[in-house]
Amino acid sequence: MSYPVVVSAYAAFLEKLDYLKDADLARVEEAFEFAAVAHSGQFRSSGDPYITHPIAVAEICATWKLDAEALMAALMHDAMEDCGVTRDDIARQFGDTVAELVDGLTKLDKLHFNSREENQAESFRKMLLAMARDVRVILVKLADRTHNMRTMSDMPRSKWGRISTETMEIHVPIANRLGINRVYRELQDLAFKHLYPWRHDTLVKALGRSRNRRKEVVQKIHAEVDASFAKSGIKIRLGNQEKTLYSIYKKMDAKHLSFAQVTDSYAVRVIVPNLIDCYTALGVLHQVFRPVPSKFRDYIANPKSNGYQSLHTTLVGPSGVSMDFQIRTEDMNLVDENGVLTHWMIQARASGSGEQLGTKWVQSLLDIQDETRDAHEFWDNVRVDLFPDSVYVFTPKNQMLTLPRGATVLDFAYAIHSNVGEHTSGARINNEQVPLSTVLKSGDIVEVTTSPEAVPHPSWLTIVRTGRAKSKIRYYLKTQGQSETAVLGERLLLQALRAEGISQLPEAKAAWDGLLERLGARNKSELFSDIGQGKRIAVFAAKQMVELLAEQGMRPDAVLLTQERYKNKSSSVTSAVVLDGGNNAAVKYAKCCRPVPGDSVAGYLDRNAGLIVHNSDCAVCKKLLSKDAERFVEVEWADEPKGDFETGVVVTIINGKGVLGKIAAEIAALGSDITHITMDDEVAMNTTELKFVLVVRDRQQVEHMLRQLVKLSYVSRAYRILPAA
Repeated sequence: MSYPVVVSAYAAFLEKLDYLKDADLARVEEAFEFAAVAHSGQFRSSGDPYITHPIAVAEICATWKLDAEALMAALMHDAMEDCGVTRDDIARQFGDTVAELVDGLTKLDKLHFNSREENQAESFRKMLLAMARDVRVILVKLADRTHNMRTMSDMPRSKWGRISTETMEIHVPIANRLGINRVYRELQDLAFKHLYPWRHDTLVKALGRSRNRRKEVVQKIHAEVDASFAKSGIKIRLGNQEKTLYSIYKKMDAKHLSFAQVTDSYAVRVIVPNLIDCYTALGVLHQVFRPVPSKFRDYIANPKSNGYQSLHTTLVGPSGVSMDFQIRTEDMNLVDENGVLTHWMIQARASGSGEQLGTKWVQSLLDIQDETRDAHEFWDNVRVDLFPDSVYVFTPKNQMLTLPRGATVLDFAYAIHSNVGEHTSGARINNEQVPLSTVLKSGDIVEVTTSPEAVPHPSWLTIVRTGRAKSKIRYYLKTQGQSETAVLGERLLLQALRAEGISQLPEAKAAWDGLLERLGARNKSELFSDIGQGKRIAVFAAKQMVELLAEQGMRPDAVLLTQERYKNKSSSVTSAVVLDGGNNAAVKYAKCCRPVPGDSVAGYLDRNAGLIVHNSDCAVCKKLLSKDAERFVEVEWADEPKGDFETGVVVTIINGKGVLGKIAAEIAALGSDITHITMDDEVAMNTTELKFVLVVRDRQQVEHMLRQLVKLSYVSRAYRILPAA
């Protein structure tokens, strides 16, 4: 291209490639020529030729010392999306690795989505999975986003909010998770600038004034620190670190502080020759200035999950000014700034030692992907891991694990191994027995006990916090119940087909292939399972099948059609399911009304939870029936249900010493277990209302128990909690 701006940009890019071998340099130049031709005639919002953007992205990658393949992908990262270039075109000319990198960077414009949010979730999943296979994908993606944010002012203002919000929610936390501090800081401030221009400009001015005011104090602190280390014989290098404008703004907003009240916006870095000097330097600093005891963190012994290491301490300096200090080695400082980039930055002398920094989480994405195909579920699983405000806990053998703040004992068990998590039956923290839902604190020593009989329960999903644990539990529940839901789904589809005049599931392969293609299912088993889980409607699938069979000349049985219509003419339901109370993952009992054998019941196929059984008088059930009648199926109790069921009971007691214990003992004697109990919030003088959730066999047992309870001298009333009509 002859445009001066292109020639200038490309020349500046080439100057940064002195670390490449001649053969690699030639491949990069070939990729540039390919991209230049592909983008010929295209222009950016600024009016510059579009090729200037890929050059700028590649130049950012070059400053990170990425290899030739990554630079080639950077130059061609928009070619497949915008220019009609195919993956095979790139693979033939530049190899499969480069083609895979470019493909991982390409948006999913050719797919059809129901909403922009779904498009974004699916694109995000593809980006993360490509990153898990090759971390260079996200590095080029971050370079791409960095240049787009730097040139945001050239874009229409209407795009600023959406792009900046996406940057803040996705790209900023990924850069932080991978330890690339300088990219994290720049993207965060650029997004803040374009989301809140006035607030950003105001803080820039305030920070500038603050910087000038503290200049003399900082110089005095530096002088005292230099003098103290000179006496100690330790060579140090001092540096400064300011908080990002956005982090200052968030602290002001969250704690309702003025800028003047944010005292920790600045830190002094003390960089020492080796690790042992870090702890010696800490002692020297604590002799010079008074430390704040609650403000010490040892991230050397307990590194952050992205590889960050440093000693943090807050000291009271001259004039009572508090100042944060970060003590680290040169290598630690390099890792702090560059994270996973350290592998390429010091490859010659470290031989890839930095490649694993922060990538353990990246590799775990592949495990999560194996267990979920839904983009939104995938995003929910990994979202919390992108914001790892970490805690550090230990096994009894002193092995340290890093988990997100808020993680529970169950998260810990899954972090050890999925088999341990799936069979966890109990736990001890610091030698004390605790529930599985206990939230962990840094320094806890955690011991879990397992049992072959213990298996994941749906309630575990409300306990765990980490994406790994959630995906493992969901995968277990899905696979464990898959055969049961498939059987239910097959039965529901057969009933729906009979209502359409088809007496049995057809054998015609062409009809099944057509149905699976129309509904987007991979096979019949998946289709049956989806119907059983409520993700698809049996009636709709049956009507589609009838159409396909008609195309092949097969007609409904008129007699059967008449019989089924007569049978169901006064009912909104389409099939019947027998409830035996067994451990059937395909059937759940509604918490809003807690039906038990003997109650009149109705079944609702929830889109996510499968078949939910409600009491027929339940207000929730009636509301669903008025809106989604086609999702209801007929259900009936087995002659002898074999399971246990929960129901709610209210008992009003006359206050007295030990009454609660007596009630619990009486309930146990009547053959029931208590799973939950709540009491009145208000203190009553004479009576207290107790609300129990009890495990019972059937309605008759509940009624017998209530009759026995009201006979007790300290019980004034006892009744079952029935659904509101």
